[in-house]
Amino acid sequence: MSRESEFLIYCMERYRYYKNLSGKEVAELFKKSGVNKYIVECFGALHTVGEEYLMNDIDEYIAKSKGEG
Repeated sequence: MSRESEFLIYCMERYRYYKNLSGKEVAELFKKSGVNKYIVECFGALHTVGEEYLMNDIDEYIAKSKGEG
């Protein structure tokens, strides 16, 4: 498994806990909003930030994908 894939799984698990969602809900949300692709493509920068920043960044990305940001 690539480092990017491992990081994506980490992000999904942390986001699941952060938002109190099921794994299925997070998987569907990440796929629908394009967060999966964003995390993999921006791995180089994202894996260096803290967890709180990362969760906020994912929230912002999801909001923008919905036209809320």
